[in-house]
Amino acid sequence: MIFYNKEEAVRYMNQLGVSGRSFMFIVDYKQEHVWVAEPESIDPDELLYDLNGFSNVITGGIKFPEKPFEWETLPVSYETYSRSFQTVSGHIHAGNSYLVNLTCATPVRTNLTLEEIFYFSRSTYKLWVKDRFVVFSPEIFVRIEDGFIYSYPMKGTIDASLPNARERILADKKEEAEHATIVDLIRNDLSQVASEVTVSRYRYIDELQTNKGRLLQVSSEIRGKLPDDWKGTLGDILFCLLPAGSITGAPKKKTMEIIEEAETYERGFYTGVMGYFDGNRLDSAVMIRFLEQEGNRLLFKSGGGITSQSDLQSEYNEMKQKVYVPIY
Repeated sequence: MIFYNKEEAVRYMNQLGVSGRSFMFIVDYKQEHVWVAEPESIDPDELLYDLNGFSNVITGGIKFPEKPFEWETLPVSYETYSRSFQTVSGHIHAGNSYLVNLTCATPVRTNLTLEEIFYFSRSTYKLWVKDRFVVFSPEIFVRIEDGFIYSYPMKGTIDASLPNARERILADKKEEAEHATIVDLIRNDLSQVASEVTVSRYRYIDELQTNKGRLLQVSSEIRGKLPDDWKGTLGDILFCLLPAGSITGAPKKKTMEIIEEAETYERGFYTGVMGYFDGNRLDSAVMIRFLEQEGNRLLFKSGGGITSQSDLQSEYNEMKQKVYVPIY
């Protein structure tokens, strides 16, 4: 894979956009490594994608031997997580941030390869990069269609099997405050590139199936109108919105400094974005639900939002709960 820096990627995306040529893109969390390619140049032996209908996967083209799915997680210790949590909490109570997305890398063991996980996972947005990582994300970054840009921040997760789970997640004051903060942040982000920005749907619930059972996740929809010449500035639009507010926090710049201090590993492409432009419309996703190959081990990266109302034990449990694959 050939990577561009941010400035090169912006120019290339703008050129492809104004000429109406299709392309796929992957951007890492820090926007230091950007991959942009036209679909005909993508080798499916090296990279597979299925992004809400944009795909290079040949249905039924590959058969894998049947075997029972094995999945074992080895989460970071409560003490290790606590140190990161206390760092974040200290900054929040000092007034340096309202919301911080704190994440961890969890070693996992499985009898499936990354490519098998890609094929077996059920997710709207999937990506496999050979010998590097697989991602199966439920979270939209932005969509552009008919001159409008849409974002769907996702904040709030609960085990769907709990009694009154839907009512509990919507009534949870911490989750409500966290969601409101992110919606306000994304609304401000979109206002930098669009006009008439509105929250068109607020705190609706989707259900996700996982190998551990069902989860409920809370999202909102924010919409804005782009200028008529948006295709010629497509790269500028995307990078103006990065990194995604849902995986950083508010205020974004200071919160990224807090994340750098608190987290004990490099995110890399985790919490970056991936997407596809077909010449007229764009669809993209935040790269969460992320399994990475590091030498001879696998690391699953996950986390959640921390606010002044966060409880250490609850946040630790949520981080572990998100270490799953949608194979069922």
